[in-house]
Amino acid sequence: MSVQSNEVVVQTFNPSPSACEIAMPPNACDAHVHVFGPRDRFPYDLKRTSTPQDAGKDELFALHRKMGIGRCVIVQSMVHGIDNRVVEDAIQAGGGHYLGVALVPVNVADTELKRLANAGFRGVRFNFMKHLGVGSYTVQDVVNLTPRLSAVGLHLQVHFESSMVHELSQELVKSSVPVVIDHMGRVDATLGASHADFAQLVQLLRNPLFSVKVSGIDRIDAGVPFSDPTRPYAHGIELARILVSEFPDQCVWGTDWPHPNHTHIPDDGILINALKLIAPTEKALERLLVTNPEHLYSF
Repeated sequence: MSVQSNEVVVQTFNPSPSACEIAMPPNACDAHVHVFGPRDRFPYDLKRTSTPQDAGKDELFALHRKMGIGRCVIVQSMVHGIDNRVVEDAIQAGGGHYLGVALVPVNVADTELKRLANAGFRGVRFNFMKHLGVGSYTVQDVVNLTPRLSAVGLHLQVHFESSMVHELSQELVKSSVPVVIDHMGRVDATLGASHADFAQLVQLLRNPLFSVKVSGIDRIDAGVPFSDPTRPYAHGIELARILVSEFPDQCVWGTDWPHPNHTHIPDDGILINALKLIAPTEKALERLLVTNPEHLYSF
């Protein structure tokens, strides 16, 4: 598919990120990325809210080689809608080191769920984010799907606006499968750990049914990437550190490359080097990057 002459194509990733300053453990997992295109092979969804530059599997693999990341979970993006072929292609090229999370409709057929599981998908994701153009489904619809997810070994991943954590929690606890919460519940990190939204996220994690991705320090640190250039994303890092400390077996981490729908283009090297503060001991880092994703995604 060619780019229309009047179409605005948005750059979403830094092609020259800073160097990794930490020793990544063997089999370290980046548990939240996306792939976009190449568009002439994997067309973008017509209902997408923006048009990113191509950011395909080759660019992703190169980033991981540079940073010492050996495993990855690729999350299907609204850029490609519910056509999961772009992620399937990357999984197949990843030699068993790359797995996926799919986007599906709530009335997806059991045969398709089984096919996705056999193709290397480990979960399905539902968005409750206004900027992504949420579908007509409700959280009850999503929870009603979970017995069918359980039958094929898939978990549920949810991405929601922070204020929705209170109402969604009442239904998500009824899930028949593990529930993974994206990007620390998209809380506003500048409001601190005492804010009601973060407190509700912590309360959810007291239930072992739930896990959380301590990704998105750059998204939850409200808009300005370097309010203090000496401590980039300090508010986001602090909340991630709290979660890793309090729930050491329920956290996984990801870069969120290539950073769609963002206020700025993060430096993935800075995001990775923040792990020195998020998981400051060798044991904590091993658990966050290796043990927990091995358990959750069954590499």
